[in-house]
Amino acid sequence: MTERWALAATETGGSLLAPLDSSGLPTAPVLAEADLVEAVRSRPEVTRWVWRSTAEIYPRLLAAGVPVARCYDVEVAESLLLGHEGRLGEPRSAAAAHARLHGAPVPPDPPPRSAEPGAQSSLFEPQSGTGLPFDDLLQVYADQLRRHDATAHPDRMRLLTASESAGMLVAAEMNRSGLPWRADVHRDVLQELLGERYAGGGEPRRLAELADEVSAAFGRRVRPDLPADVMKAFAQAGIRVKSTRRWELEELDHPAVEPLIQYKKLYRIWTAHGWSWLQDWVRDGRFRPEYQPGGTVSGRWTTNGGGALQIPKVIRQAVVADEGWRLVVADADQMEPRVLAAISRDRGLMEVAGHAGDLYTALSDRAFHGDRDHAKLALLGAIYGQTSGDGLKNLAALRRRFPLAVAYVDDAAKAGEEGRLVRTYLGRTSPPAAGSGDDDEAGIPLESAEQPSGDGEFTPGHASSQARARGRFTRNFVVQGSAADWALLLLAALRQSLRSAGLRAELVFFQHDEVIVHCPREETEAVVEAIRSAGDIAGRTVFGDTPVRFPFTTAVVERYSDAK
Repeated sequence: MTERWALAATETGGSLLAPLDSSGLPTAPVLAEADLVEAVRSRPEVTRWVWRSTAEIYPRLLAAGVPVARCYDVEVAESLLLGHEGRLGEPRSAAAAHARLHGAPVPPDPPPRSAEPGAQSSLFEPQSGTGLPFDDLLQVYADQLRRHDATAHPDRMRLLTASESAGMLVAAEMNRSGLPWRADVHRDVLQELLGERYAGGGEPRRLAELADEVSAAFGRRVRPDLPADVMKAFAQAGIRVKSTRRWELEELDHPAVEPLIQYKKLYRIWTAHGWSWLQDWVRDGRFRPEYQPGGTVSGRWTTNGGGALQIPKVIRQAVVADEGWRLVVADADQMEPRVLAAISRDRGLMEVAGHAGDLYTALSDRAFHGDRDHAKLALLGAIYGQTSGDGLKNLAALRRRFPLAVAYVDDAAKAGEEGRLVRTYLGRTSPPAAGSGDDDEAGIPLESAEQPSGDGEFTPGHASSQARARGRFTRNFVVQGSAADWALLLLAALRQSLRSAGLRAELVFFQHDEVIVHCPREETEAVVEAIRSAGDIAGRTVFGDTPVRFPFTTAVVERYSDAK
């Protein structure tokens, strides 16, 4: 049995394919077959397909009921390898990779397409200008294998590429399955929250009423949806505000504050998940977002339209399992602190993270006299760079008990401030510093941040604000990115487990540290166990044999909103 076959689609719906050896070279002549789906269906012995892009081929296979177990996505691999080489942002298409290989002019990547609401995701459509002759594709693949071998940790880098490719399979499958969605429930929720809709597409009744309350409080007409207008109104009332963010408004003593906050909350629901969204995105009882695996530099997923990763809890009432089915909703418990324990190899923190109970309580018993809040603030502060004020005092206590863990993120911050590259545990690499040609690496795994606040421990007094910001970014990159690496392996292991058990259960949703499986009621116990087992497998596969455990809080519900 040949493990790997290369596969390419032809313009006529056929395929070119060939078996490959371990170096990526064909072991037999290239075959041309008239039907791509049948070419795959007739070769169940193939354990890994090598193709240019999962987005180009896999939806066609799924539509014909032909799933595959594993793939190697050449363009996903190119993006990861470019990042590892300090060239993140260069064109990642197979055609660009072939041009670089031969010193030819590198074509730009095609512009990203916008998602098409209510239709087959544009992610899963061939894009013009990205094709490549089959022999050239094989050259790119063989070169990528050599580039994997040239990295500092080839086995880890190969695992990262395999898991990111698996994530592309999961994304395509979740797009096809869709998240169960009751449009009638959604409409009822909108009616209750927003009131009646007026003709002409204007604001619904409740928003109009709140806008009137805001204007009455200021004594003049104010547009609550325009931050500049709101700030001007406060200034005329003798109150200076820097923004209209909720936390800043809550500090103010003014009669406009309460209706303004309520308006902002409902306005977001109306614009992001209102009637128009429902009409555009929900078809035949399913919401099918276009997932973008590795959509951020840290490896976290994003979506192209639809707002799937920001569904408000009140709207989650519309996510309802089919009759006789259930939703198994699983959240990884305190994932990022557990990841820090695993990647830093701090014995004390690994012991704390080696139990399924509340990590912050266990941490507080070790180093914070039972004060869970201080323990949580200290550990998250170390990860996110919130190390000033009381955070600095808490960090000192954390450093005394868990020196390797704190040193790990401190070293990451220092590397970032100095403009060096840093990597996740598997080898995903942070972007180069702006304007820096330094290709050195920090020698440690790192991850990407979501604009944390506070100064890093290693921030030198003369460092620019840009350097300090990069230090905070790389401090968090080691944890968040390595957590994203773990989550990919979780998805791959769970997908394989559900399939090998012959279950009807389907993965239908994923965001950061949460998965949702839609399954028949009688399969829920098996699914809960499959999720638990997948978390353990992912931990061992990514981080090796450590005491760290990755437990889940799991709920079996009919409605997503009942899970939390």
